[in-house]
Amino acid sequence: MMVVNDSTDNNGTENGKSVQVNVSEQCNEFKVSGWGYRHQQCLILFFCLLTALSMRSCMGVALVDMVNSNIEYSDKNLVLANATDINSLGKKYNGSYLKENNITDDTEAKSHIQVVLHSLLLIPPYPKFQWTKKTQDIVTSSFFWGYMLLQIPGGQLAHRFGARYLLTGALLINAVMSFCVPWAAFYGGWILLAIFRMVQGLTQACLLPGVHTILGKWAPLEERGRLAGWAYGGSVLGAVLGLTITGFIATSPLGWPGIFRFYGIISAIIGSVMWIFGADTPAQHKSISATERRYIEERLGSNGKKKRSIPWSSILRCRGVWAIIAAHVGQSWGQLTFYTEVPAFMDKVMGVNIKANGMLTALPYLMMWFANFFFTWFSDMLIVKKILNVANTRKLANSFGSFLPAIGLVVLAFVPKNIYVVEAVLIILCVCKVAANVGFHINHIDLSSNFSGTLIGLSNFAANAFGSLAPIVAGLILTDVTSEYLWRKVFFVSAGLYVITNLVYVMFGEGEKADWDNPPEDDSEEEKEDSNELESMIKENTVTLQQ
Repeated sequence: MMVVNDSTDNNGTENGKSVQVNVSEQCNEFKVSGWGYRHQQCLILFFCLLTALSMRSCMGVALVDMVNSNIEYSDKNLVLANATDINSLGKKYNGSYLKENNITDDTEAKSHIQVVLHSLLLIPPYPKFQWTKKTQDIVTSSFFWGYMLLQIPGGQLAHRFGARYLLTGALLINAVMSFCVPWAAFYGGWILLAIFRMVQGLTQACLLPGVHTILGKWAPLEERGRLAGWAYGGSVLGAVLGLTITGFIATSPLGWPGIFRFYGIISAIIGSVMWIFGADTPAQHKSISATERRYIEERLGSNGKKKRSIPWSSILRCRGVWAIIAAHVGQSWGQLTFYTEVPAFMDKVMGVNIKANGMLTALPYLMMWFANFFFTWFSDMLIVKKILNVANTRKLANSFGSFLPAIGLVVLAFVPKNIYVVEAVLIILCVCKVAANVGFHINHIDLSSNFSGTLIGLSNFAANAFGSLAPIVAGLILTDVTSEYLWRKVFFVSAGLYVITNLVYVMFGEGEKADWDNPPEDDSEEEKEDSNELESMIKENTVTLQQ
């Protein structure tokens, strides 16, 4: 039991003064390299992004198993066919139905159970849908329609209500939507399925602002690269695991409905973890030590308790913000070119179907994930050892993640038709590209730890708005998809944007905290309240433990 003795000792020194001495000693003895609750928060964010990105990328693979115009699955008693009538086992459902076949009186009870299980899509055979390529594209795109709409509002919601509420709500809504997607597709057709996916996009639009808002309150400058890198590593790994896990489940007895139910359950679990263990700020965490809390808050220069109004006028006049937006646009355009156009180039021109080989598809992303740890550590070391200041560190990392991928795209257009050469170029391109994660991508937090969620929402909206034009521009250029000359133009456009947008970032990017991030009014009163609270916490941790 901890006891505070307010009496005076033999030397006339009050215990209160001893407490202050112990406070300083504890702060000095705090081990920055040790595991702390700031690492726990980043680990939770990692799983949030891992789940979200896996869920986002699963639709394309799932549609392969969902759509087929002429296929029959049969077992001992059941046949799945594309007809228009159902006898004993049910009725018409979206052009796909289950038909009883050779069921006797002895198996009548069993057949009724199967009716229920089939109606819930819990046992095979599973329905197939006669959807055109255009319909499939609408279903795939519907997620991003929702994703675009709430980018800027998502940052405001995170700032006003707290990222913990926002991330928990986003994950739980995604869990419900994902779990119900099979029923939406079966009973409501592609229109209801598209609506469900759009709702998922709306809620996932809040993830980046929410993650950035929490990092703005938990990631000190000296560790910002590593902590943010660990968290955003989930988005890199999520794309790989999403494709792998989706394909595995689709070929299992769970079938394509099992894909969405799996992600629904995982999303619900991670959302619950976020609610139980997550915290918007160190001040709101129930278990954090006083020394770790003080370490974080002193280096961020804010305790993050008071919510200030968003200074839109100052944000929009800040050249550092516009530099981040420019870099984000170039990265988004290059990323969409890499994800959507490069596989088509490999197939149509190089004669290599890279998607047909799971290892070939996953290897560049896995190498990107491993390289992420190096770049995050390296950027932090440049700042901690004062080799470069914050602004120049971000610019160096962003240049590495822009110029080298630009060169990689140009090289890709001229490489010989050799799978090993192609794969090597793709790996190098991915490894270099991830350096931008400690460039522009965390520069929002450098400028403003209080409004970082708003800033990432703003830049992500602009980046997605411009980046969505990449496939359209590629389609206008590619009048002949087998022409190497036309494909080079596509890659030159993307490489040019990489270079130009990075030059804008290098010229106008900033690394110092903006004046509008933490205005001086009312700060003294806020600091006094926080000091009193910290002193109370520290007394409990520094007095002599007596049983």
